Amino acid sequence: MVGRQEAAPGLSSVPEPGETTETLLERVGRGDEAAFEQVYARVADVVFGLARSVLRDPHQAEEVAQEVLLEVWRSAARFDAAKGSARAWIATLTHRRAVDRVRSSQAARNRDQVVASRSNEREYDEVVEKVERTLDAERVRHCLDGLTPRQRDTVTLAYYGGRSYADVAGLLKLPLGTVKTRMRDGLIRLRDCLGVGSDA
Repeated sequence: MVGRQEAAPGLSSVPEPGETTETLLERVGRGDEAAFEQVYARVADVVFGLARSVLRDPHQAEEVAQEVLLEVWRSAARFDAAKGSARAWIATLTHRRAVDRVRSSQAARNRDQVVASRSNEREYDEVVEKVERTLDAERVRHCLDGLTPRQRDTVTLAYYGGRSYADVAGLLKLPLGTVKTRMRDGLIRLRDCLGVGSDA
């Protein structure tokens, strides 16, 4: 699995029964390496799987997974169980990091295309399109921030992570009906925030 050969010794230890990932993360936030080993054992495969669903390249997915797990170690103290589950928090970190990697790769490809087909008119069109894409992305991010943490977790996993409702329900350990309700309510709020269909 994901870069276990580069991980600290003992990352394959079996989690202690009865201790939640949320509790383990609190310990990680206080610098508890043994707790991190258990968190790693629980989530490494899920982190790689989610990164792989966003990034086609397994090598990039593995790199992103390692970056996310390092971020979990460094930023565990910022985890707030009142805003969502530990797995949802880690999944959100993974999604953001994977999307950033996709955008970075796309930006590099865009730069190459501009250099390859240099023409004033074409350059102008590409700059306009890039600005429009950036503005759209900022609007979507702003509107996502307006959702409740639970709605945001659900929408992020289902829409951006490419997960089915059943997958999201399993990942968040929620009834399927609850996931569908949160998804519906979240998408309605996103639609209203983005003004989709408001001119109709």
